[in-house]
Amino acid sequence: MHPLVAHASAALGLGSCRVVPLHGGDLSEVVRLIPDTGPSIVAKSSPLAEAEAQMLRALAAAGVPAPTVLHAAPDFLVMEDLGTDTGLGQAWGPLGTALAQLHATTGADYGWACDYAFGSVVIQNTATEDWPSFWAKRRLMPFVPHVPIAYARRIEDLCPRLPQFLPAHPPAALLHGDLWAGNVMAQGARVTGLIDPACYYGDAEVDLAMLCLFGHPTPAFWEAYGAPAPGFDARRALYQLFPALVHVRLFGAGYLSLVTRCLEAVDA
Repeated sequence: MHPLVAHASAALGLGSCRVVPLHGGDLSEVVRLIPDTGPSIVAKSSPLAEAEAQMLRALAAAGVPAPTVLHAAPDFLVMEDLGTDTGLGQAWGPLGTALAQLHATTGADYGWACDYAFGSVVIQNTATEDWPSFWAKRRLMPFVPHVPIAYARRIEDLCPRLPQFLPAHPPAALLHGDLWAGNVMAQGARVTGLIDPACYYGDAEVDLAMLCLFGHPTPAFWEAYGAPAPGFDARRALYQLFPALVHVRLFGAGYLSLVTRCLEAVDA
């Protein structure tokens, strides 16, 4: 029996299930379980399943679409099956509305109650006294030991200058934290759920920058969400530098060109 079937069956009392592998990224296994009777569900293996469950519940509590958590254990998660994903083609406007709703939820501090991780890359979430300090200490400086020395020196030079570019105390908006098109489920013109969150509280533009890293939100998105504040281009490069560094750690030096692009855009 597939391990995720065994876990889900024990947790939810399922009978026999058909297992359909789903695209779960490079860092976890995700399957659709189709029982002989009853609705299908989605099961995911993850060493941070309980933390992810907390984040999915936070998204739902903020009033945005997210899969319902059916069961969470230390190493696996069972969720509502959102069905077929047809892509964001017609759903950019609804995504803008949902993201504005998400970012309207704010916290008292930057960060999150616990650290998180993308695979082996630990994401530090301890609060700091201001937002530029958080971005320097929790999002950029941890990568200095893991990049070639020339990149390390540029990051070390950049971090003390972050107050020139980033607001000191922006609203601590609830962030998805890994918002690219592959983490948005949609059917036609409806967003059915934000998935694979890495939530924390911070500048709302972090999610906007990530959404622009590997894609191009349409005018309908910006009309629904609202235009970013002046100077977003420079801040976008700073915020995209973090996922670029994550990709270098996870997938290798081929992503150093993306790091270079971000660094050069900051001082353009």
